[in-house]
Amino acid sequence: MSGLRERQKVERRQAISKAAIELFERQGFQNTTIEQIANQAGVSAPTVFKYFGNKQEIILEILHDADQRALKDTRSQIPEMEDPVDTLCYLERLLTGYALEVMHPSLWRELLPLILFGGDKGLPEGYRAMNDALRAEISGLLRELQQAGKLRADLDVDLAAFLLNDYSHLQLFRLVNQEQPDIESHSAQVRHITELLFYGMRA
Repeated sequence: MSGLRERQKVERRQAISKAAIELFERQGFQNTTIEQIANQAGVSAPTVFKYFGNKQEIILEILHDADQRALKDTRSQIPEMEDPVDTLCYLERLLTGYALEVMHPSLWRELLPLILFGGDKGLPEGYRAMNDALRAEISGLLRELQQAGKLRADLDVDLAAFLLNDYSHLQLFRLVNQEQPDIESHSAQVRHITELLFYGMRA
């Protein structure tokens, strides 16, 4: 019986998330209320609050799950990649691909200015904590590459992770503001910049 209840909780949580994303994409994040999410999901507003403290938490959970999937999938491929640029570009491609898979570019166009430039709806603070954790994961991945002899022993992996993460946000912002997001051109540009960072400034 407890297993059934747990499964029902997971399904209800997923239904709330799905309803929220549908509304965010249709009418905007700022214009969507918890009551509307509850109606869309077929539950009460208190039930939504039982699973999520606010609508920001719904977005953050969805993005966190996508980021973790990208990191896990990248780690599984590291043994097959000799060039660290391949690894980092693969990670960035997955992070971007999964981000666009869980949220439409139109929603990203609304959220990224809040994330990058601040706002009064609570998203920047919550996102910052989540992004700090992602950056720490990227640092850990770089450290693994460093320990494997694929990166300089004196590389400041935390600074490198900060640069890569910061640049990735800027490129995502540019990508979602295209009328038709061009993933291939985006990936090529990311690769050029990553190569410049890792190889282009050597004497």
